[in-house]
Amino acid sequence: MIGWFLLALGCGTPDDRTPLVVFAASSLTEAFGAVEESFEAAHPHIDVQVVLAGSQVLRMQIEQGAAVDVFASANPHHVNGVVDTPHTFAHNELVVIVPSGNPAGVQRFEDLPNAHRIVLGTDTVPIGRYARTVLNRANPEFAAAVRQRVVSKEANVRLVRAKVALGEADAAFVYRTDALASSVQTVPVPEDLNVRADYPIGVVTTAPHRAEARTFIDFVTSREGQDVLTQYGFLRPDVAE
Repeated sequence: MIGWFLLALGCGTPDDRTPLVVFAASSLTEAFGAVEESFEAAHPHIDVQVVLAGSQVLRMQIEQGAAVDVFASANPHHVNGVVDTPHTFAHNELVVIVPSGNPAGVQRFEDLPNAHRIVLGTDTVPIGRYARTVLNRANPEFAAAVRQRVVSKEANVRLVRAKVALGEADAAFVYRTDALASSVQTVPVPEDLNVRADYPIGVVTTAPHRAEARTFIDFVTSREGQDVLTQYGFLRPDVAE
């Protein structure tokens, strides 16, 4: 893992464009790929290099000295202390996903204990934290039954989704945007139990290219950037933000 990051960060740009390293939560994979394309078209002198992983892994890399310009996390916890003045640029919400064919017959959220193999994110990854918040809000007996059926805890939401997509699990909690980007079936989480996942972005305190980093963040939070994100299922931040 660490070697991969070093390889990714060591790849230079083959031209005279300014390299801009953006660390982004894995749930932003498709959306930030499109953001990168649109941003570079408008700013051809900047070469955006997006590195994707679980937010907790990305934070660890920053703390270990990785040369990073922008950090976009799937929750506020992991940006605290490593970016300057984070801004919420998108929201998300949770759904339950089941594999094609739904072998466990999970038709409603209340059916979740019928699943024999449930996957969660680890305690430190945002999707894992959010899923545990949902369970903590649910009926204690229901939550206990779900926890008893957890067979795997994964380091990012894409690994969680993969377990279900490959038929290796009967159900899992993921972001709504990850469900939209896959062939899995979705089961809604009741509104009174669901959480709003906040996505903050900021210039890393040790960023080598601060001006370009601010330009990128301005684009992400602009109408054009927000239009790209909504195309991939993300919710716009509140007007007050």
